[in-house]
Amino acid sequence: MLLKDRIAIVTGAGQGIGQACAARLAREGAKVIVADVNDDAGRAVAEDIRKSGGTAEFVDCDVSEKLDVHNLIAKGLEVHGRIDVLVNNAGIVDDVPFLDLPEEEFDRILGVNLKGAFLAGQAAARQMVKQGARESGSAGAIVNMSSINAVFALPDHVAYTVSKGGLAQLTKAMAIALAPHGVRVNAVGPGTIETPLLAGVVKDEAFRKKVLSRTPLGRVGQPAEVAAIVAWLASDEASYVTGTTVYADGGRLPLNYVMPDK
Repeated sequence: MLLKDRIAIVTGAGQGIGQACAARLAREGAKVIVADVNDDAGRAVAEDIRKSGGTAEFVDCDVSEKLDVHNLIAKGLEVHGRIDVLVNNAGIVDDVPFLDLPEEEFDRILGVNLKGAFLAGQAAARQMVKQGARESGSAGAIVNMSSINAVFALPDHVAYTVSKGGLAQLTKAMAIALAPHGVRVNAVGPGTIETPLLAGVVKDEAFRKKVLSRTPLGRVGQPAEVAAIVAWLASDEASYVTGTTVYADGGRLPLNYVMPDK
């Protein structure tokens, strides 16, 4: 097991990639704190992990609220006494053209996707530094959920694109700041992944074919494929990896044309 007895927090773990991450970390031996604003979904994920023989607790948490983040860390310490891994996965998306994007919507998206990652990352890192290194030499690991859209822009998802670009830079800055303390910080940049978030964007089969035309592997990725990378980055197997983003995008990033229509 890559993460035996590690204490891991996963935000936005009620569905999609977050749910897959929580399940994978638990299978790797971690004791998981499932955090989400959707109580029913979050509790169901934690219950599924327990039914599978893992250890999981649910905490209601809006990562854009500092008090919620404080309570999330406090719950982890109350139950397990330490924090070893944080997966900053909580995220939301806008769907408004740039010229029509309200200021309030821009603030809402960045509040969750970027500020939330900062708040949770800072709170978890402070605890990791306070704890000091484990026997392995690692004081902790943080994995931020970025996106291929940290690189590629979307005209109808401006706030989301900006937030993910900011998250890519936050990952680098955190990694440099925390390296002297033995805390590693990395990110994963998913491409097109089969999640409820994607369902809200891919509106019909024609649009889906358009999406796949930019993906050399010719298929949509699965949340479990992203979760596998997260588990590795959080583990001591990645002990010399920090400040980087791993793109799970089916080959989209190096592509400068579209694939033939199948």
